[in-house]
Amino acid sequence: MNAKGIQAQHQAALDDGRFLIQRCEACAKHVYFPRELCPHCGADRLEWVEPQGTGTVHAVTTVRRKPDAGGDLNVSLVDLDEGVRLMSRVDGVAPSDVKIGQRVRARVAGGVVLFDLEGGAR
Repeated sequence: MNAKGIQAQHQAALDDGRFLIQRCEACAKHVYFPRELCPHCGADRLEWVEPQGTGTVHAVTTVRRKPDAGGDLNVSLVDLDEGVRLMSRVDGVAPSDVKIGQRVRARVAGGVVLFDLEGGAR
């Protein structure tokens, strides 16, 4: 299967409301963003798995936008408990309320992965 096929599979799962990452059958490490070969050991035996969806904010910045463009939003790097890092945003709170070290939980909305503060609204 080519890389385009892998990306299409990933997006199809997101479009169905499912967040999947890959796990290498050879070295048992998790992989995200989806790819053909394991970046840890080079094996081509990557399976799709559903992560727990929990993680920690590793870094955050605020993107300033005009109110008519949707207003400010945060861009966050989140470390999933499975050991992979992804870029997304923490939703449902003011950008200034997102802090490094906060625990978050993933959800899929509109074909993208978003995060909510654990124990928070939504």
